[in-house]
Amino acid sequence: MELKWLLCVTLLVLGILAVQAHDMDEDNDADDVVDIEDDLDDGIEEVEESKSETSSPPPAPKVTYRPPVPTGEVYFVESFDKGTLDGWILSRAKKDDTDDEIAKYDGKWEVQDMKETKLPGDKGLVMVTRAKHHAISSKLSKPFVFDTKPLIIQYEVNFQNGIECGGAYVKLLSKTPELSLDQFHDKTPYTIMFGPDKCGEDYKLHFIFRHKNPKTGKYEEKHAKRPDADLKTYFTDKKTHLYTLVLNPDNSFEILVDQTVVNSGNLLNDMSPPVNPPREIEDPNDQKPEDWDERPKIPDPDAVKPDDWDEDAPAKIPDENAVKPEGWLDDEPEYVADPDAEKPEDWDEDMDGEWEAPQIANPKCEAAPGCGTWQRPMIDNPNYKGKWKPPMIDNVNYQGIWKPRKIPNPDFFEDLEPFKMTPVSAVGLELWSMTSDIFFDNFIICTDRAVADDWASDGWGLKKAADGAAEPGVVGQMMAAAEERPWLWVVYILTVALPVFLVVLFCCSGKKQPSAAEYKKTDAPQPDVVDDEKEEEKDKGEKEEEEEDEDANEEKLGDADLGSASQEEEEEEEEDRKPASEEEETVNRSPRNRKPRKD
Repeated sequence: MELKWLLCVTLLVLGILAVQAHDMDEDNDADDVVDIEDDLDDGIEEVEESKSETSSPPPAPKVTYRPPVPTGEVYFVESFDKGTLDGWILSRAKKDDTDDEIAKYDGKWEVQDMKETKLPGDKGLVMVTRAKHHAISSKLSKPFVFDTKPLIIQYEVNFQNGIECGGAYVKLLSKTPELSLDQFHDKTPYTIMFGPDKCGEDYKLHFIFRHKNPKTGKYEEKHAKRPDADLKTYFTDKKTHLYTLVLNPDNSFEILVDQTVVNSGNLLNDMSPPVNPPREIEDPNDQKPEDWDERPKIPDPDAVKPDDWDEDAPAKIPDENAVKPEGWLDDEPEYVADPDAEKPEDWDEDMDGEWEAPQIANPKCEAAPGCGTWQRPMIDNPNYKGKWKPPMIDNVNYQGIWKPRKIPNPDFFEDLEPFKMTPVSAVGLELWSMTSDIFFDNFIICTDRAVADDWASDGWGLKKAADGAAEPGVVGQMMAAAEERPWLWVVYILTVALPVFLVVLFCCSGKKQPSAAEYKKTDAPQPDVVDDEKEEEKDKGEKEEEEEDEDANEEKLGDADLGSASQEEEEEEEEDRKPASEEEETVNRSPRNRKPRKD
């Protein structure tokens, strides 16, 4: 275990020394670096030289741009690859109820390449200016009528400079006799509004349609519920994103960003306010009865204020135990006139009154605990109870919260086919933004999902592929970083080698039993062998005792006959030995023959 920890610490020390070596190189103090750091630097240089050819990432595959071509029936397509605004009409209108200075739609539009494009030749519509009203529109190849086919709206947006406050949504303009694209403004009737919008930290993805009330003929905006997905990245990453709205004849809808669904629902159930009004409404003429009791609790009428309840007792009282601090300057004011202040030369006492120097903190009070008249601090009054109120009890006459009765809604209608909206004949961008250079590209309006997907693949898909090809992979990024900071090679090696080493060391290596020869060399006890030897010796001793008992029994049986004959001889020998032993015992008890005691 000590060896394992020693190896781990060694690897850690090597990494720290490598970092220190890099820092010392930056400070031009290479002479003070220890030898092991020099060795590491030499090793790094050798690794760099050996990997000079393989460390650089391979050249990214080149993605060639080709203008997308629709693969089916479309109502509108625009890729701006011609480099002009042919087919688009700039608005010359003014906004109502706005100052003339900012009422004009004089924002500038241009067809440009994206700033950091990876696809030369891919152009788009750019809203060049900021803090201005912008409006531009184009006719559909033919009006779209909402009947049995779905509606698909799709286009690309890139906030090249990010976005502070502004939108990038499109409007499908309603087909009306009054529609004039050169007078396109914020009040121009539209059927659908769709796209991103942001102000402050409120990130939105609009889907709004204008529904016509079949009873009154008036239009009302219906807003889709907010998506649950986090939309912030689409506004801040400065990448091109694909926005798609799919609206089906069965009233269902889907909203996709980069071909991923971020919101979905039904026109009948997921719009605000609802398409259809409620069948019943509250009677506006109904009034609450005067004796209607809505109080669930009332004061107890039988409660009586206690005699010892003092409502006049103050909430705070002076602390009688407080003692004035020593050194308190009673005669010194807290503030004094500034002795260095001088009356201004232009001071007119007739106009301004008598001049007085401004007040400053009394310098004598700085070293003292306080100045002026000392007052006891205030503390909570333990006898304070406040104004007495009777306790609350349940109201036996409680009737609940009154609500007016329901009556049939005179404005009720039921439109089960809200998909059948007002036909559209043009697409437009009517925007205000505090950020410039918003990039639009690859508009398409069609009825076939496959056509929209093919268009996205040939347009947005190429942009995505080009961005991916231009961006180095993880390995390439790591190698590029190591080229700028060579000491990262040591970090990479330690990062890879350390986990592998620990796995092999702790998981794959078994516990090795020392051999008998090693125990002999060191005279170390062998736990298992010692125990076995003890058990063997114990068994052997028990067997020997059993054999001795058997032999003794046999001798007793064999000598039984001789016992009586030899008994008399033994008694005589014992009598002969007895005097001799008594004499020896007497000699041994003599003080001269005792051994000296060791302290």
